[in-house]
Amino acid sequence: MEDGTPDRPGPRRMLSEAQVLAIVPISRTTLFRLAKSGRFPKGTYISPNRRVWYEDEIVDWQRLVDEFNPRRGRGRRQR
Repeated sequence: MEDGTPDRPGPRRMLSEAQVLAIVPISRTTLFRLAKSGRFPKGTYISPNRRVWYEDEIVDWQRLVDEFNPRRGRGRRQR
């Protein structure tokens, strides 16, 4: 699954914004901020007003978070 291909054949499961936010405990603003910075999977528009995320990409992101260094600095860096 790491190369972007699903483990099982067939269509990839699509999640709505509400479903993603139910899985990942962040705010809507943080979701879009992380996606814009490349630290969260970007959504895909399936119509002009409908964005979805692929479930396998969210699961891969969760695995990366599990490997994240807990001793990292928090918040913005002081300039």
